[in-house]
Amino acid sequence: MTLIYFLILLSLIIVIHEAGHLCAAKLFGVYCYEFSFGMGPVLLQKAGKETKYSIRAIPVGGFVSMAGEEDGDELYDDVEVPDERRLTFKPWWQKIIIMLAGVFMNFVLAYLIFTFVYLSIGFIRVSPEPIVDSVMAGSAAEKAGFMAGDRVLKIVSEDGRSIEPESYLDMQTFNASDNGTKTYYVLRGEETIEISVTPEYNEEEGRYLIGITAPEQAAVEVNWKNCWYYGFYEMKEIVRLMGSVIIGLISGHGLNQLSGPVGIYQATETYASMGFASFLFLVAQISLNVGLFNLLPLPVLDGGQVVLTLCEAVTRRKLNEKIKTGVMAVCWVLLIGIMLFATWNDIARIFGL
Repeated sequence: MTLIYFLILLSLIIVIHEAGHLCAAKLFGVYCYEFSFGMGPVLLQKAGKETKYSIRAIPVGGFVSMAGEEDGDELYDDVEVPDERRLTFKPWWQKIIIMLAGVFMNFVLAYLIFTFVYLSIGFIRVSPEPIVDSVMAGSAAEKAGFMAGDRVLKIVSEDGRSIEPESYLDMQTFNASDNGTKTYYVLRGEETIEISVTPEYNEEEGRYLIGITAPEQAAVEVNWKNCWYYGFYEMKEIVRLMGSVIIGLISGHGLNQLSGPVGIYQATETYASMGFASFLFLVAQISLNVGLFNLLPLPVLDGGQVVLTLCEAVTRRKLNEKIKTGVMAVCWVLLIGIMLFATWNDIARIFGL
């Protein structure tokens, strides 16, 4: 059953993403050869006015083939498409909208899931302010001088990264990136105090902790009037969390936390066992993850294509195809390497390596 949930999760997210590209392309008159659910051999196909809609044998993901894309033109060379219907001949701003439409749909999917799941549950727990509720006896925090009631204003890590947390969740996310010494600037009464602390390994928790606890999360009632706000609130919090994680990974921190398909499969099993609402939450989180990842400025991703399009718009000339092909090849190698590394992380966690 977990496999079915896993395939549904991946397919829904990728198909929604590709449907965004399809709708935007059709809006601007780009000829679309095919929109497919799944990959591999065609099982079922229905011809629309000009686009073929397919269901393929491998129920993972999907794609949209547009005129002007190299792969699309090579696979459908029997179709005559006028230049004005090709993506390559469209104005730069239309190209960018088409490229970002997939990411937009990933965010819309996540927003709608958060909104209606919280509406069905009837309440949401809001992350408390970055205030120390209590200090564990004998912990690194107690030794460093933390006290209950301290409000954290700023945290600075050894490598110079810093954060001014708006919530306790911000603190947790920032601290998860590495286990090095951090300097906390806390407000105690009317005085700002500087405290340096190094996390210590906690055998019971199985992880490094400094030893402070958060105030209890407040439960807020969700109804038809405010569900739209709290759907956005949850999406904003997770985007901030994911953004900080991505920045940390780029700077070389938190690489051991990177997860791939194996990790997603395990998460699917866990969330599905907790009920349908929990599974939907996972779908929303992965959808946001896919959207943010696609915004990275790598030429093989939507964000990279936007950068290339802007460069061509500014210079008013096409980029050298050999250079573009070379850069894309390097990016593919990089992405495959990241995927292999993430998969190794997943396997290492499973077997305790």
